Amino acid sequence: MLQQPQLEADASWKQRFRRVTTRTQIAKANPQRGLAASNRTGVSQLYAWDVATGELRQLTDRAGGVPGGVIAPDARWIFYLDDQQGNEIGHWVRVPFAGGPPEDITPELPPYASWGLSLNRTSSVIGVSVANDNGFQLYALPVEADDTIGEPQALFQTNKLMLGPALSYDGSVAVVAVPQGTGGLHFKLVALDLRSGAHLAELSDGADTSVEMKMFAPLPDDMRILGTSNRSGNSRPLLWNPRTGERADLLLPGVEGEVQPEDWSADGQHILLCQYRQAVQQLYLYNVLDNTAQKLEHPRGVFEGVSFGPDGQIFAHWQDATHPPQLIALDAQTGKLLRTVLISGEVPPSRPWRSMTFPSTDGTPIQGWLALPEGDGPFPTILDTHGGPTAVMMEYYSAGAQAWLDHGYAFATINYRGSTTFGREFEQQIWGDVGHWEVEDMVAAQRWLVDQGISAPHQILLTGWSYGGYLTLQALGKRPELWAGGLAGIAIADWAIQYEDSAETLKGYLLALLGGTPDEKPEVYAAASPITYVERVQAPVLVIQGSND
Repeated sequence: MLQQPQLEADASWKQRFRRVTTRTQIAKANPQRGLAASNRTGVSQLYAWDVATGELRQLTDRAGGVPGGVIAPDARWIFYLDDQQGNEIGHWVRVPFAGGPPEDITPELPPYASWGLSLNRTSSVIGVSVANDNGFQLYALPVEADDTIGEPQALFQTNKLMLGPALSYDGSVAVVAVPQGTGGLHFKLVALDLRSGAHLAELSDGADTSVEMKMFAPLPDDMRILGTSNRSGNSRPLLWNPRTGERADLLLPGVEGEVQPEDWSADGQHILLCQYRQAVQQLYLYNVLDNTAQKLEHPRGVFEGVSFGPDGQIFAHWQDATHPPQLIALDAQTGKLLRTVLISGEVPPSRPWRSMTFPSTDGTPIQGWLALPEGDGPFPTILDTHGGPTAVMMEYYSAGAQAWLDHGYAFATINYRGSTTFGREFEQQIWGDVGHWEVEDMVAAQRWLVDQGISAPHQILLTGWSYGGYLTLQALGKRPELWAGGLAGIAIADWAIQYEDSAETLKGYLLALLGGTPDEKPEVYAAASPITYVERVQAPVLVIQGSND
């Protein structure tokens, strides 16, 4: 039964939205220090984090906030992209851990978009990938003994997408991931000598597979890089030495599905792994010396930012449908919960989620999550689609979902075709055919929800943000008879205009996702764009867009 809007200042749904959210990372070579991004002042800012005491000291005070940054392994400096009001174009800057004004680390370069900045273990080299009208470029910046930054050295350039870099312990080698010759989202690794700029080696598993990198070994005499390959059909971890060419896939008997590496211990002996099966995670501790994997007995829920912490602990940001994100410490040998390191504050009780699976229109199994309000169904229902599409919806704590549940709506969210962790074929089925299979999966979800007596026919409202907002608009136009309405946040309505207006980083991604430019693939862009179907839309729709996105 629908509830009247809860408009009180202390309404439960308002309290959930106002909770403090804090994300952290630990300095790899100085684990008593870390970086935190927190909205404790009302907007996200960066904080110096004393790991032992939990003290947070504010470093930035930008009007629009700073969503995240990078801490140097030695913890002397904090880096973030200084853009213009959230347009994601600007320059990387650094501020001292002790506090101070920001310093532009690439004043010689024109404004750029950037997804990647990293440092080697000794913090003597900065690697940064940038994108502008000339494509993607990789630069290395030496950090001198007096902490000054030298001139950027151009190492690599491509007109296609580039991910990374990862830098070796001594800063002599950089590895980036770039698309294979087809130019899609199948990646290979390219290793470069930072001192000479020479091309050292490549690692590829074939045209229809993807190899990606995570991090270099944490030891000065170990040139191996930890990464993944999906040649088996699922992403699985591997070790590769770009100087010798030696490659070893991690042996994981009995551990099925996708497995992603999370961190490498400071002594080089253990690797943290995360298995994904039907959008549920399981952590493992892999022993590099004897090639064995130990299943950790951790709480059920969603884990992000999993890393080795100080004093024999694993730090992770944990949450589930009824508990907001909080930083917890696990025993590094067993995975058992030791303590809560940083809490998010108290929130009102929330409704649990449960996993659901149903066949899509072509029979493909689709996994999703369902939460029900108090009372008996069928209910008016929210059908939510996540952003990405290269993402996976797990059992997250969602203030938005709980707000709908407070008011008597059922809430369902699905991992449509294109979502990650369900295998290579599942993820890649939408490439070059964007907006087709995802909508088919939404249609199948609508049918299943009604057939199960969960949802009232013609009372299903579509919601989503970013790519989920796009799918909301696409489904409203392609299957208008099924939906009661739509709420689309920062949505894409015209892929050709999206391409023209995007930063160069996103242009590289769109080229790979849609198979070319709007001029090269006009029919693909038209079929994928909600604007093509706008005359068919019957239900009311609310569109919320950023003014400077």
